Amino acid sequence: MKQQHSQLKMALPNFVDNTKKMLDMKKFIKHYALEIYTVISLALLLAGALLDNLSVIQKFVMVFNLLFILHEWEEGHYPGGFIDLISSMIGQDVPAETKRASRIPTGILLIAFTFVPFFCDDCVIPILVTATLGIFEGVVHMMAIRVFRLPKFYSPGMVTAELELLISVALIVWLEQNNLASATDYIWGVVIMIACFIAMQRSLVWMVGMKYSDLPKRIRAQWAKK
Repeated sequence: MKQQHSQLKMALPNFVDNTKKMLDMKKFIKHYALEIYTVISLALLLAGALLDNLSVIQKFVMVFNLLFILHEWEEGHYPGGFIDLISSMIGQDVPAETKRASRIPTGILLIAFTFVPFFCDDCVIPILVTATLGIFEGVVHMMAIRVFRLPKFYSPGMVTAELELLISVALIVWLEQNNLASATDYIWGVVIMIACFIAMQRSLVWMVGMKYSDLPKRIRAQWAKK
């Protein structure tokens, strides 16, 4: 019994130390989520630059990957950030740390939407998911100007979002010219993108401290005040 008690006393400091390290790592990931995403995505760009004989789909992925990196920085830092527009719309201030941590679900989504089609370039559905996101981003950022009643013809992230839309259209044109995608492939691309985007959006709303079901009510309430 004494031996067990002695072992427990020796193990307890290690447990506390490991717990502190885990908490510190968690804080680090939350604070530098955008930077971590950027490094991971740049690693894919570097790998693509070093590899020979990339397929056309893989080349498209490289372009999407670069645009996604630029888009995250444009959207998050110039000018003010897209999340500031969202917080003004729902009438709730978002702490700075939460804003930084909000890039975690977004980064996971974008990593999945680039790494999967790059390594599964023999299947068109993953790249169609990415292209659907590109089109969606371009449309949403144009709509944001009217929705948020912005004074200028610009919403944070709009420049790179419109480039994503153009590349998405170019990809679809290439797929059609080469008869590489069926109607079913396009449907799956849209369905998967919407499902993943909703999951990401629910995570963001949860991080802000709201229920996803309350989001439309908060938006309508803010619109009524304006």
